[in-house]
Amino acid sequence: MNRPVRDVGSAVRIGATACPHDCPSTCALEVEILDDRTIGRVHGAKDNDYTAGVICAKVARYAEREHHAQRLLHPLRRKGTKGSGEFERISWDDALDLVAEKFLKAEQSHGAESVWPYYYAGTMGLVMRDGINRLRHVKKYSGFHSTICVNPAYAGFAAGIGRIAGVDPREMAKSDLIVIWGTNAVNTQVNVMTHAVRARKERGAKIAAVDIYMNDTMEHADLPVLVKPGTDGALACAVMHCLFRDGRADWDYLEKYTDAPRELEAHLRMRDPAWAAAITGAPVETIEEFARLIGGHKRSFFRLGYGFSRSRNGAANMHAASCIPAVTGAWQYEGGGAFHISADIYQLNKTLIEGLDVWDRSVRMLDQSRIGAILTGEREVLHGGGPVRALIIQNTNPVSVAPDQNKVKQGFARDDLFVCVHEQFMTETALMADVVLPATTFLEHDDIYRGGGHQYLILGPKLVEPPGECRNNHEVISGLAERLGAKHRGFDMTPRELIDQMLQVSKRGTLAELEANRWLDCQPSFRQSHYLDGFPWPDRKFRFKPDWENVPFRSPYKSGPVAEMPKLPDHWTAIEQPDGEHPFRLATSPARGFLNSTFNETPTSLAQEQRPTVMVHPDDARAYGIADGDYVVLGNKRGEVRLHAKLFAGVRREVLIAESIWPNSAYADGCGINTVTGADPIAPYGGAAFHDNRVWMRKARAD
Repeated sequence: MNRPVRDVGSAVRIGATACPHDCPSTCALEVEILDDRTIGRVHGAKDNDYTAGVICAKVARYAEREHHAQRLLHPLRRKGTKGSGEFERISWDDALDLVAEKFLKAEQSHGAESVWPYYYAGTMGLVMRDGINRLRHVKKYSGFHSTICVNPAYAGFAAGIGRIAGVDPREMAKSDLIVIWGTNAVNTQVNVMTHAVRARKERGAKIAAVDIYMNDTMEHADLPVLVKPGTDGALACAVMHCLFRDGRADWDYLEKYTDAPRELEAHLRMRDPAWAAAITGAPVETIEEFARLIGGHKRSFFRLGYGFSRSRNGAANMHAASCIPAVTGAWQYEGGGAFHISADIYQLNKTLIEGLDVWDRSVRMLDQSRIGAILTGEREVLHGGGPVRALIIQNTNPVSVAPDQNKVKQGFARDDLFVCVHEQFMTETALMADVVLPATTFLEHDDIYRGGGHQYLILGPKLVEPPGECRNNHEVISGLAERLGAKHRGFDMTPRELIDQMLQVSKRGTLAELEANRWLDCQPSFRQSHYLDGFPWPDRKFRFKPDWENVPFRSPYKSGPVAEMPKLPDHWTAIEQPDGEHPFRLATSPARGFLNSTFNETPTSLAQEQRPTVMVHPDDARAYGIADGDYVVLGNKRGEVRLHAKLFAGVRREVLIAESIWPNSAYADGCGINTVTGADPIAPYGGAAFHDNRVWMRKARAD
């Protein structure tokens, strides 16, 4: 039996928990506890067969963050101008009283929808992340259309399969070919590499990778397939063309399990490797080799990531890639099929956590990614309602991470906007706040986590006491609810009680059982995971022809040019195409030392990443008179950003890669990389096209 805390010596105890960060790995962790307030190293749990004892370096050294000298410790009230960093310490009662007063004033003067609780995945804990919605729903504050991360990927995967779930990710270790598509797993999902490399060592499996630059994952692959941003759909089509052409399509499987195989085959006849090479930049020979590799290995595991969905055609690209294992019939075999994320396997009833029993669906929904346009009062995004007058922000840092940064900053600078930020550090969003509240880390409160890249529910118990006056998200939301007159049973429960209630009503056992076992394996049976009884559509068929208007998704709020989406897998030209003024395509891929804007403050991550850079092909640099390390300016209609050039032959000509996210303050003129990213929504359910930006580039002055 695995205990949450165990002694391993006179000075050190080991606490069991889960990584809370916005990463599909959600690793099972073991934390060295030195005393009631101090941790040492963090390790991966060896007895969890997905984590398998391996975690990323930034979490292994979490003590750097946990005990950082710049942790926020006390409530603060702004006393200078917005963004000046001038605050004064106040008591918790005074801070919560002031926030409640401002919210009530906004509600009385402009209606409840003028208040917008705003959050995201700074913690993936279900209580601390999602509890803010309980306050929203009770008070009928503006809704939150969550769009900044998963929507294009989820919609694209579900478009064919019918739900957001696939084969057991541990089956990578039993595969003959692992295709890592659109995710730099070495930087962002280290456990994917653990299982892929295991298959290579034990089975002689091959690893193929598809990405837009020669990152560390591509370097580990037996076959790296380098494509231009936003062209993955064309690659997928050419691969399927070859499979049909070369007799590698499994027609028995196709006729039994898919909706339109003959139509797909006819559609792809003109989409051969030469056609795809002209679009993707990948050589014909590489595309042919990729298709042969897939066609020659029935046990092909497609590990489909988020990165290639963060384009304006991202959902269509995800769908196209997910079609390949349906053509080969790989779903029939252990170690074969496709996997993106385990979102739909848990079936958790979060009614009390989120206050779903009092959710009024007539209240307007505001798009998370379009916070800049919302706060600057653009009528289209306000859906006919009035402006947002008050914000409470938890678990996110939009002044660094949201797209279209110039609008975001302009909105936060409004004198008539009241902002409360609950945070662990003085982020750039906290600097723009009127009230800043100190938050606990995941080691300082109780929560529960569900795997994205795996199938475990993992308990995250409180292991150490918080420093100073830090309070957890549930305490803050419940304290505000009391002052706002918001009544709901969930406000009167502890996090542990909420977890226990959710588990029981979801038929997932009890908190006591989870605490005794540390995690719960929720993976459906092999037969269900491989859809051997058919896919979850009325006709039980995988859909090569998606009904984009009715793709199953957690939110009904559609946006973007849904009617223009391709009827069959294709290269959809909805991306920002380069032009004479903007000859380069820019992607803002994740850095190894950061996780979004988390770990921006830790010394080792800062030393590792050094400074904001943009990768430029040496031939492009030569054409613009740019040397390695030179300052360059990138720009488009949204703004300009200045950073150092890093010459790298592992990007294609006219493609730029800026691994991010550095704070705006790390850039010479205070404008971070998201100054040039767009907030226009991706079809069919919204999203931000962080990897789909056309820009110009020029050499800049060094001063």
